[in-house]
Amino acid sequence: MFCRFLLSAVLLFSACLLGTATLRGENKLEGPLAPFLGEARFEKQQVFKKERHPNIAVALDGTVLVTLGNSRLLVRRSSDGGKTFGPEIAIADPGIQSGGLTVDETTGDVLAFTEAKHPPAELSIYRSRDRGKTWKKQPTKIAPDTLGNTPSMHMNEHGITLRHGEHKGRLLRPARFYAEGNRPDQYANHYTTAIYSDDGGKSWQTSDPFPENGTGEATLAELSDGKIYYNSRCHWDQNPKSTRRRSAMSDDGGGSWSDFDVVEILPDGCQHTSYGCMGGLVRLPIAGRDILLFSNIDTEAEHRDRVTVWASFDGGTTWPLKRLIEPGRSAYSSLNAGRPGTPSEGWIYIHYEALSGSKLARFNLAWLLEGEPTGDGDVPAEFSRSAKP
Repeated sequence: MFCRFLLSAVLLFSACLLGTATLRGENKLEGPLAPFLGEARFEKQQVFKKERHPNIAVALDGTVLVTLGNSRLLVRRSSDGGKTFGPEIAIADPGIQSGGLTVDETTGDVLAFTEAKHPPAELSIYRSRDRGKTWKKQPTKIAPDTLGNTPSMHMNEHGITLRHGEHKGRLLRPARFYAEGNRPDQYANHYTTAIYSDDGGKSWQTSDPFPENGTGEATLAELSDGKIYYNSRCHWDQNPKSTRRRSAMSDDGGGSWSDFDVVEILPDGCQHTSYGCMGGLVRLPIAGRDILLFSNIDTEAEHRDRVTVWASFDGGTTWPLKRLIEPGRSAYSSLNAGRPGTPSEGWIYIHYEALSGSKLARFNLAWLLEGEPTGDGDVPAEFSRSAKP
């Protein structure tokens, strides 16, 4: 009987360890390409009827979290891969969306960043240990950058957990420096940057500034070799080609940036003005692949509309394909992708501003492959059969 009891105890302990490992993100983070292909799928729905500034994240168990807020920060949860959503949950009231969410793939915790008002303003971080059901404010410590400036998070894309290389497990998210405020006489002093944490989000360091001033509202993604691809909005009309996106790379886990470039194929908001528009970015969680998706508006009109998604199959070097998501009025957008082995697997998500609130569209890569060529490089031959000529 004692042996039977001992065996039961060992099995129970092993199960607890397995459960803990899963919660700590030791489950499979990257999977095969196949779940993103198959029959083309596309669906969309309205998820919020008020507020601005969308973001989207996917928790370790596949729970889809959509956030919005320019007066109070709200979240809605979906446990069925984005088919249906539960009621609004207030993360911070009052509080504004301040760079969205970051999922810690080591612990499973989700971090939300919010500021008291349009920055420069006091920054707060809220932590959820139950995949977005409840939130608790935590102490916030962010070290200044090499110029002595402490950044804002306002309206940058969601953060990520690094999965490769010597900085594996690091939390990294884009940030920005607003100087004395969001006004034209200060644009020359604005710049994007990033913050990173090696202790699970308790304390944060700030990266070197992005190589160009007049930038803000950035996105980033880790490539399969551990390098970081950074893509930023530009809203200073004195910069060259100020209506196009900017990019840079990091090979030190987001501590510094090099290889600055103007991404001429990717528009930055309405093309009649240099003011730009927040865009989304995600790398599909496919092992050994660097398929990046980028979202922004694609219009020549003098108002924001036509949210569109572009695809890169070489880690952001070229963007040969795009497809329209929303033909009507639309603006800021955020992208994310489903996780292997969960109800979200194979789905790509875009949460974007529409008239009177926001919409969520979910689709797969097969649907995107039926889009139109941009002329910037070629779709790989293994996919080209699915793309329109």
